[in-house]
Amino acid sequence: MAIAKRVVFFVLVNILIVTMLSITLAVVSAFTGINFYGSGYGSLAALCFIYGMGSSLISLAMSRMIAKWSMGVKVIDPNTRDPEARELLQTVHQLSRKAGLTVMPEVGYYESPEVNAFATGPTKNRSLVAVSSGLLQRMRTHEVEGVLGHEVAHIANGDMVTMTLLQGVVNAFVMFFARIIASIVGQQVRDEMRYVVEFMTVIVLQIAFGMLGMVVVASFSRWREYRADRGGATLAGREKMIAALQALRTNVEMTDPEPGPVATLKISNRPSGLMALMMTHPPLENRIRALERAAIA
Repeated sequence: MAIAKRVVFFVLVNILIVTMLSITLAVVSAFTGINFYGSGYGSLAALCFIYGMGSSLISLAMSRMIAKWSMGVKVIDPNTRDPEARELLQTVHQLSRKAGLTVMPEVGYYESPEVNAFATGPTKNRSLVAVSSGLLQRMRTHEVEGVLGHEVAHIANGDMVTMTLLQGVVNAFVMFFARIIASIVGQQVRDEMRYVVEFMTVIVLQIAFGMLGMVVVASFSRWREYRADRGGATLAGREKMIAALQALRTNVEMTDPEPGPVATLKISNRPSGLMALMMTHPPLENRIRALERAAIA
């Protein structure tokens, strides 16, 4: 049921985003007279940029809501009297103040046996840190603090925004070049076959270029994980950050294997080889070694 819920929610969100962008373009076109669907490279580039960046920015704006609904995140009331919830809240707020955040993130948890955590939100002032019940049950206090330091570092670094902008640019380029090449290919066939050939070519090229784009985005994502590890070590302490990564390595089989709307923001330890190019997180062994060698302020 959990997987079905996430898939349905993901599809509905994407339909909503495309609908919102289409309506916005129609309204802008009606008032300005700009034909975004006209012929020429300029119109195509504008259309691809709007859809590519627009879809990413809307997803970013909705990221907290998406996380809460799709993951079932329960936000902790700042006035809670539950000792465990209060300790989690106070730890995140302490780390956030140390990171220089002026507005404290929302803090929540979700019921899942996975050992995982993530941070999301459209801005530093509207962020969310969430941990799984599995993580809270399986990790010791100092290890949890290391994980939370890592997530707070993501927020302080503005990683959600930079990932969104990069993904938006990649989306725009994928859409643009797929359609340009498809148009050239379509010129080589009979008129009655042109639409079908162009349509199929666009699909194939968007998949191929999308895979290449994923390599670029994943490469940046891995770099930001190393940076967040260093940030977590600065906030919580090197030993706590290393202990957290070692505990995650021990429990790696409990990390969530499902793709989802917050997949790039969650801890993972994917296999190496060719698939390493698509990894959003470096292998935990590499992260531990890098942290052991890093100069921490």
